[in-house]
Order: sequence, then structure tokens, then C-alpha cells
Amino acid sequence: MQTNAGAAEAREWPTSACWYAVYTKHQHEKKCADLLQRKSVEAYLPLYQSVRRWQDRKKIIALPLFPSYIFVRSTLETRLEILSTPGVFFIVGVAGRACPIPDQDIESMRTMTNSRARIEPHPYLKSGEHVRIFRGPLSGVQGILSRASNKDRVVLCVEPLQKAVSVEVDLADVEKVAR
Repeated sequence: MQTNAGAAEAREWPTSACWYAVYTKHQHEKKCADLLQRKSVEAYLPLYQSVRRWQDRKKIIALPLFPSYIFVRSTLETRLEILSTPGVFFIVGVAGRACPIPDQDIESMRTMTNSRARIEPHPYLKSGEHVRIFRGPLSGVQGILSRASNKDRVVLCVEPLQKAVSVEVDLADVEKVAR
């Protein structure tokens, strides 16, 4: 006989395998992914190529696209196996419930990382956030990030005049600022 707690537990976890994000110890992503795969848990660690320069040489190294995160495909019946893996802290979720990641998002990441396109991490920015342009001829300009017609723009508001000006920007040249 199942108790109410057991019934709630059974409802909480999906019965079909889904992708989940797992938070790991800093710089242990590759090791955690390897250990999980040895436990027969499907793990995916998206990597990108980065050039590191030293005084005498430069080297191309593979770095995690999302530092401290790996992705696992599981029904979460194996969550104990996942959580007992050295270097794994927790499965990402809200209010104690793991949040599945759509298969399409994982496939998009695989497509990007397997392509010859140059990819790199970028801060998560939302329309309406206060940002600063840090590179290029507009370096130092602060404003509000806006998107119109699939173009990213920074809007500079002159409040006493109740006027605004917008300029198209490359998101790679923009960073979030605290107000």
C-alpha cells in the first residue's frame, strides 16, 4: 500500500526519459559526465573551442558551454545514481521538482557544437534590462535592451525631455548592468 507521500513522489517524476540539467562542482563537468556514462546514465556536455594564449604559445582547448552544468537523459528513477556521483550537487529544478529540458533544445545545442560555426557562452539578456555597450564606437553608452523586427537595439532615454533614441547593436558588445 502506498502512503500519500509515496503517491506524491510517484506523481512528481515522469515515467518517460527526459533531459535534465545537473549542477556540478566547478571544473568537474567532464569528470561528472564520464562517471555518469559509466553508470549507464546518458550524459551530454556541450563544449566549445577557445584559444588560450600564453607568452610562448597559444592552444585551443575545449571548455563547457555552460560552466558547472551537464545534461542527463533519465526517467529520474536513477536520480540516486545521478546525485551520488562525485562532483554532482543537484538536479536543477523549482520548488524541489526537476525541470525537464525540451529535446529540441538539446538537439539545437548538439547541432551548434557539432558545426564549424564559432560559438561561445553569452550572458542571458532579456528585453527591458539595463545594459551597457562595452565595445565599439558606442562603448560606455547605457540604456535599455529592446528587440524590434528581430534586431537588438539599445534605447537611451532622456527622461527630463521624455524622449528616447535607439541604436542597433550586436549582443556580443552588450553587458547587463545593475541599476
